[in-house]
Amino acid sequence: MPAKGRGGSREYKLVVVLRGELRLTAGKAAVQVAHAAVMLALAAQQRRAEAFDAWLREGQRKIALLAPTLADLEHLERAARARGLPTVWVEDAGYTEVPAGTRTCLGIGPAPSAELDAVTGSLDLF
Repeated sequence: MPAKGRGGSREYKLVVVLRGELRLTAGKAAVQVAHAAVMLALAAQQRRAEAFDAWLREGQRKIALLAPTLADLEHLERAARARGLPTVWVEDAGYTEVPAGTRTCLGIGPAPSAELDAVTGSLDLF
């Protein structure tokens, strides 16, 4: 059973914010979220071992959210970085729905849920 934090809620999570204006199909969106999750997990394992271990131990909570535009994602990235949160961009290879180099989503974390909520808490679930 995953470890629980204070109040029975999970303490760590990873957030991926998709770019709404692209209107990706469900399959394409799922793959983009997967890319971000893998990239963040690998980076955290090497550079933020404590956060990675806590996130792994607690069940690897992942949340997919939606931001309307690329400008909104860029604003979120600046806010996350200002708080010291790790971020990654997923840029598409251009084989299917969008041109090569298109930024499809922003990944943030893994990090304490409260820190991520301060940046992404107003966004809608995907």
